[in-house]
Amino acid sequence: MFNGFERAVAGRYLFSRRGDRFTSAIAIFSFLGIMLGVATLIIVMSVMGGFRQELLGRILGLNGHLGVYAAERGNLREFDDIAQRIRTVPGVVAATPIVEGQVLLTSEGGGASGGLARGIRPEDLRARPIIAGNIRAGSLDDFAGDDAIAIGTRLALRMGLNVGDRLTLVSPQGRATVIGTIPRLRAYRIVALFEVGMNEYDSSYVFLPLEAAQVYFQTGREAATQVEVFVADPTRVRAANRDIRAAVRQPVRILDWQDANSSFFAAVQVERNVMFLILTLIIIVAAFNIISSLIMLVKDKGRDIAVLRTMGATRGAVMRIFLMCGAFIGLVGTALGFTLGVLFCLNIEAIRQFIQRLSGTELFSPEVYFLTRLPAVLNWNEVIQVVALAMALSLLATIYPSWRAARTDPVEMLRNE
Repeated sequence: MFNGFERAVAGRYLFSRRGDRFTSAIAIFSFLGIMLGVATLIIVMSVMGGFRQELLGRILGLNGHLGVYAAERGNLREFDDIAQRIRTVPGVVAATPIVEGQVLLTSEGGGASGGLARGIRPEDLRARPIIAGNIRAGSLDDFAGDDAIAIGTRLALRMGLNVGDRLTLVSPQGRATVIGTIPRLRAYRIVALFEVGMNEYDSSYVFLPLEAAQVYFQTGREAATQVEVFVADPTRVRAANRDIRAAVRQPVRILDWQDANSSFFAAVQVERNVMFLILTLIIIVAAFNIISSLIMLVKDKGRDIAVLRTMGATRGAVMRIFLMCGAFIGLVGTALGFTLGVLFCLNIEAIRQFIQRLSGTELFSPEVYFLTRLPAVLNWNEVIQVVALAMALSLLATIYPSWRAARTDPVEMLRNE
């Protein structure tokens, strides 16, 4: 498409501008704008995608994909029979009875915090990788009986607790007496500290053996709050909902993760789309800079174009020369931006730690962003879209200046020479 003559002239215009520093500066800024725009867009989209994936993985790893509740307000009776029927549904991985309730957590040192106490059978808790695979102290082997409790590391740190200490649970549903309602209190021995990597869970969730939770929340041995269901494909919970209703054969309420977290994940998706549009403007501005630099280059090289035309260069050849100049800026800037963005994403946590040590400030607070590490997941389809967008805008930006150069009239340009 481009012959040697056209490549030689384009290269001379790009790299030999001793007397045209202003035009060169605009071209350099255009190149940097394309590079930084592509890199920033790749990094931000990867972080947003990683943020969603990490949150989704932790939410669905600790909470079931679906929750089966009693049809009327109250506890779920015959939960073992219901769980057994649910396990026969194709695609169901696990069905776990749960007793849960809001409590006030207090320690002997005077610390207090709101939390969610969940009762679960020891074998079911040990079967959850997100808990069993992230024990930081103690052991789930001791998670049994009516005196055991497992808590998150951030809750333990905030309240100054460790394995072997006692944590008191205060239930808002107290015991009615002649002098009023007395809150229900019970102290439990901490047997394990877990860290799932999500601040909300590590700082407010505590786990009790199922029978201990039934005694504490006074549900009785024959009742549970819900049956948590895990399915093989979380994206098909709607179909699983219908199959579970058919298998249970009694009125129940079923709440899936999409309904429970719909507003949260919708907000993340909207933010992701808005960030894409905003950061695309960086690439568009850089593309306009390419137009400006090429127009100035055409104006500066008007006499050179006229001489080339009188020596036999066609309009097509002149147009291809300036197309090559603009395309070089855009394509090389895109390639370097792609490389920079991918390398940054692959090493983003190390870079964050380095900047934190250098500046002495926390860049990614778990209390604000819910996660303890900065996630980045490269979606290669999105990366290809970003690269294609940058290349297309760069090439489109070169068309008008190149067409204008090709339309230069050598007679008019050389009339006064």
